[in-house]
Amino acid sequence: MKVIYTDKSQIIASKVAENLGAPLGEVKLSRFPDNEIYLRADGLDDQTVIVSSLPDAESIVELLLLIDACEGSEVTLVIPYMAYARQDKRFNAGEPISIRAIAAAISRGVHRIITVNIHEPEVLKYFSVPAENISIAPAIGDYLDGTWIENPLILAPDDGAWAFAQGVASAHGWDCDHLDKTRLSGVEVKIKEKNLNVAGRHVVIVDDIISTGGTLATAAQMLVAEGAESISAACVHGVFSGGGYARLVTAGFSSVASSDTIERGCSLISAAPAIAEALRR
Repeated sequence: MKVIYTDKSQIIASKVAENLGAPLGEVKLSRFPDNEIYLRADGLDDQTVIVSSLPDAESIVELLLLIDACEGSEVTLVIPYMAYARQDKRFNAGEPISIRAIAAAISRGVHRIITVNIHEPEVLKYFSVPAENISIAPAIGDYLDGTWIENPLILAPDDGAWAFAQGVASAHGWDCDHLDKTRLSGVEVKIKEKNLNVAGRHVVIVDDIISTGGTLATAAQMLVAEGAESISAACVHGVFSGGGYARLVTAGFSSVASSDTIERGCSLISAAPAIAEALRR
């Protein structure tokens, strides 16, 4: 088995290979004069693991080319971060179900797919090959256990992320709860106060994805007013679009950590051990 990668997943792919004890292949990437992508995967094996986060449209095109380059090999595709996973419904006539279109395209030529904390696990049905979603909530809990944060209160930003927050908190016996969130628009949310005993507590807000940081910044204002000692954030996928990371720092977060599903400066948690474990099954 050989592990290969798309351009924006080199680091996590190398960690997956190390955890597996498998060789890391070389993928040569360049561009034609008209800016079209050229790639070549050298030394393919009978079994190939492609590690490819999909943070943007160009990464999807690169992945499609890499899958085609692996023709003749049994390919397991690992998607640490799956773009378009939140576009899983049609609200108006003429709209695509975007995740369905992307999933159908990247299923061709693949034997098996593994995703990491995909936003809505139900979208796995759109892949035409067996697909499994794994969670790195325990890894986030282990990371927090090794930091300066003592006996944290783990909070989910809404009830939809509560199960994830419980996965972070459970192994260490930490208190866990969720906030009540109402989305007013694509960028504006309302956080309803709850009877949370946060006074003097180190609060960590956890979620599968942080996009703009608007929800967490709004929550921080409420928690500070209620006397929280400190507020931190941890997530799987650190998108941080539109100044999202800076928004959290400005809002008073003591620390912000994400995993390496999207490679960032704050990628302090690795999904590679959990991915390697899933690949061994």
